[in-house]
Amino acid sequence: MGKKKPKLVMRRTTRNALIAAVFFVLMPTLVVLDHQFGRSLRKAIERTTYAAGDRQKYHGKTFTVLEVIDGDTIDIDIPDGDWPDTRVRLLGVDTPETKHPKTGVMYFGPEASAFTEKVVLGKSVTILLDTVGDHRGHYGRLLAYVKLPDETILNEELIKQGYGYAYLSFPHSRFDAYAEFMETAQQQNKGLWKEVTRDQLPKWLRSKRPDLLRYP
Repeated sequence: MGKKKPKLVMRRTTRNALIAAVFFVLMPTLVVLDHQFGRSLRKAIERTTYAAGDRQKYHGKTFTVLEVIDGDTIDIDIPDGDWPDTRVRLLGVDTPETKHPKTGVMYFGPEASAFTEKVVLGKSVTILLDTVGDHRGHYGRLLAYVKLPDETILNEELIKQGYGYAYLSFPHSRFDAYAEFMETAQQQNKGLWKEVTRDQLPKWLRSKRPDLLRYP
């Protein structure tokens, strides 16, 4: 019976040297990958975690409206981080400004604010979050649909009755329906559409719809 060949055992110093060499070869690559993709990946994880928390906290829950900031913005009675209440930006609709530092009071802005105040101030509303896009806007406001006590959706009513525009700058699950609501309101001369001129439309809408009110 022949002798077994001796196993080749890598010396510890040689093994450590190889590990160090691999580490120094891979490190520049890892740094480049982290620089290019790490930030976006971390932000995506943060957004997902934050969104999950918002859905659990707000979606399908009922709150009291404490204040109407504008036709499309309200405050509800639940803390949001360091804030004593939560500011909600109505998703998919844009009403004429009344307090914007650059545009000032726009045509039909006061009427839109008065309508929202009439139907929700001091009342209980249900917050509905969408499944498309982010749950937070540029200023950290919660983006949501607001269901009224009579089961109608405030976002839709503002567009249908001519107090606001279908917001065409960002996708959401009701995008096409809201665009149709706006077309119908315009055709029926509802609310602001009765007398508004093209120059009185918000700049984003004139950019998205260059044909809108272009001709008599």
